[in-house]
Amino acid sequence: MLIPSIKNSLKELIDVLEQMSNAEYSKPFHSLSNSSIGEHTRHIVETFQCLANNYESGVINYDKRPRNRVIQTDVSFAIAQILNIQDLLEKENKEMELQQIIDDVEIRIDSNYFRELLYNLEHCIHHQALIKVAILQSKTIFVNENFGVAPSTIEYRKQCAQ
Repeated sequence: MLIPSIKNSLKELIDVLEQMSNAEYSKPFHSLSNSSIGEHTRHIVETFQCLANNYESGVINYDKRPRNRVIQTDVSFAIAQILNIQDLLEKENKEMELQQIIDDVEIRIDSNYFRELLYNLEHCIHHQALIKVAILQSKTIFVNENFGVAPSTIEYRKQCAQ
């Protein structure tokens, strides 16, 4: 269920991106603290890439991302990266270690591949919600009402509607 949910979330992102020009994609939005849809997409893409690229070593540090500007300025390139991520998701669960520097102190936390996939899904949905804030200012881009909404919230809304 986790991997299909991730693939669905990434497909929804692609569906939105396919409606944009590079200019719309890289335009800063005041409501996003002057960041662009492209910057938020790059952040989503690079966290998934970081997990995939560090699967073999088992050591993940999401702060050590390349921050590839092409992902945040070229819609077609970003979509290609997302499609590649979808192809890389299916891996065996295994123990992993998360590393991060907080207040100049390195911390290490035991984790596993599936837990990190779940983190990446939640992170993706969070950034999709921010992207949606910008998209709702456009009259030419269609976005699904559930884009950027957590699965648990969607289920809760369904129950309330009954």
